[in-house]
Amino acid sequence: QVQLVESGGGLAQAGGSLRLSCAASGNIFDITTMAWYRQAPGKQREWVARIMSSGTTNYADSVKGRFTITKDNAKNTVYLQMNSLKSEDTAVYICNVARKSALDLWGKGTLVTVSS
Repeated sequence: QVQLVESGGGLAQAGGSLRLSCAASGNIFDITTMAWYRQAPGKQREWVARIMSSGTTNYADSVKGRFTITKDNAKNTVYLQMNSLKSEDTAVYICNVARKSALDLWGKGTLVTVSS
């Protein structure tokens, strides 16, 4: 059974950096897009960034220029480098993998807390 496991969350100061990882375990193929979402307390889940199989990346305006999404195809792992963190970046960060011939996969999330 395929699972997504996020890691790298924690506490950071405003202006600091964190790097999140999301590894897919099990037999996974036909990946089209790997993405990060986040959900802050009391708010709806929002899309943060995505990277397509071609390597094309897109970012939400709120993180553009500060966050970078990358992937390692051999490891089926996606990363999110977060720099210049702000208090409003505090949220649970959730990994998503979209596939051609199967349902999307979602991780359980990793908590990022940014102190001002």
